[in-house]
Amino acid sequence: MAAELGASRLLAPYFSSSQIVWTIIIGTIMIALALGAVFGGRWADRNPDPDRLYLRILAAAVWISLIPLAGKYIILLVSGLLIVTVSTNFLVIAAFVSCMLIFVPPLFLLGTVTPGLSKFATDSLDDNASVVGRLSACNTVGSILGTFLPTFVTIPAAGTFVTFLIFSGMLLVLPLAYFISARARLVASAVSVVVFVGSAVVSPLTGFAFWENRTTLAYEGESIYNYLQVKNLADRTILSTNVLFGVQSVTMKSDGLTGMYYDTALAAPALADRADSALILGMGTGTYARQLKRYYPKMRIQGVEIDGAITRLAGEYFDEPADIPVSTYDGRAWLAASRDKYDVIMVDAYQDITIPFQMSSDEFFSMVRRHLNPGGVMVVNMNMISDGKGSINEALQTTIANVFNGACRVGTTYTADVPGTTNRELFAKSPTEREMRKFSDPRTPCDDSWRRTGGIDTVGEPVASTMLRDTDAESLVFTTLRRTGDQDLAAYMGSVAGRMKAVRDPSPGSGDQSLILTDDHAPVELLGMKAIDQLIAEQAGPYRTILKEQGIQGLLKAVR
Repeated sequence: MAAELGASRLLAPYFSSSQIVWTIIIGTIMIALALGAVFGGRWADRNPDPDRLYLRILAAAVWISLIPLAGKYIILLVSGLLIVTVSTNFLVIAAFVSCMLIFVPPLFLLGTVTPGLSKFATDSLDDNASVVGRLSACNTVGSILGTFLPTFVTIPAAGTFVTFLIFSGMLLVLPLAYFISARARLVASAVSVVVFVGSAVVSPLTGFAFWENRTTLAYEGESIYNYLQVKNLADRTILSTNVLFGVQSVTMKSDGLTGMYYDTALAAPALADRADSALILGMGTGTYARQLKRYYPKMRIQGVEIDGAITRLAGEYFDEPADIPVSTYDGRAWLAASRDKYDVIMVDAYQDITIPFQMSSDEFFSMVRRHLNPGGVMVVNMNMISDGKGSINEALQTTIANVFNGACRVGTTYTADVPGTTNRELFAKSPTEREMRKFSDPRTPCDDSWRRTGGIDTVGEPVASTMLRDTDAESLVFTTLRRTGDQDLAAYMGSVAGRMKAVRDPSPGSGDQSLILTDDHAPVELLGMKAIDQLIAEQAGPYRTILKEQGIQGLLKAVR
């Protein structure tokens, strides 16, 4: 169990900690243990020599002690080979192959232990069931300790690498004690100790991102939720929670616009009827909060961040404003416990390939809408641009439009892509006070007259036209300039308005079968995996062509 939990933390910086990765880890380890049980039973019946059993335990302990030293190199080698050869399901295949190479051999050896012990401990058929029961109970107690100790003690206190070393060391003590007392296999025991000590000394010297320039790497560590890396560059400070799929938070060292998605997201307070308060779900290092404070200094801001270690790093490395309260909580749970309402709610909880399903569903966005003031705006940072039928963005956009547009309303949900990035900002506006008076329930079915009249209701008045008007460049620029007095930001809002595209919810009876994500059905991992395949295909396409046409030597030259 300790190896399994360590496996999740070893793979997470490279492949995420999604349900897909957990499934691969659990599945491969169960396969290894099952095969070990089968072969361990055969070997124990054929030759019940305890030396062989303890030798397998010794080999497993040494292998696990080498995982902190060699595991990350194997993962990068597998990823590098597959990224130029695999066209689909890269995440699944890369994680599976990595697990097979790193974790299956030692856990296969450990799987042989229980059958061997059953053979040695059983004297007669009269008490064999009792013996097996006691062994099973001890096995379960060990699994409990191996589950709780890494999660709550060793990983938060010492990290993943040291956790592997601690548990492999505990395992190593057993065969060493046996062989020393029996004066057998002393050379193998001595070699094992040397290998363990060597790995214990060298492993902590290199991190997960061992290739990084150590002069720019300000911090590398782990929390109960994430691998954390802070890089201090000339113009910005970067936080990464994984090493293969980009940056999760960026803070520019100069004032003004950042050139990142935060700038586009600043359209939210200009689109809202008022800009007096904001809630940020996924506070991160506080870049969006700092931008809001710069341009809207009187705005009341509340942050929510599930990882307290990120909040600590935000204050230490990113100059997070000290006057903004940050709650260490899950975003959805915080909303469920709060009764406050806000003019702007920023949802920035999607970390590239890790999209929490509970913060992507119809129920969640309905909860967000209830926490918006009349005419308030939700902005969602979607960081894997992927379009087309069955894409993750289509599902998210359709789900949000289903909540905010409703059956009788159109034009309250818009997207704006961020130039030069894979980010897309989605803006959704809650009903204004006038609309709330007109439609007591924005999702109540009504006739189809608005579709035939181009958004004009049966009495000749525009239906939900405020967002349509506010996304006009002139209106967005004017509102921004009036509220902030900043010419540069106002001019940039004109650019944002030019990138605005309306999102429409599926029309009843139109045959549009776009997926609406719910708490019961939100396959965000599979949809996200498709987006990853699309991004990899775009980035690795030229290298795949070189490999096909020029072979491995041409590829190596191109990489250099």
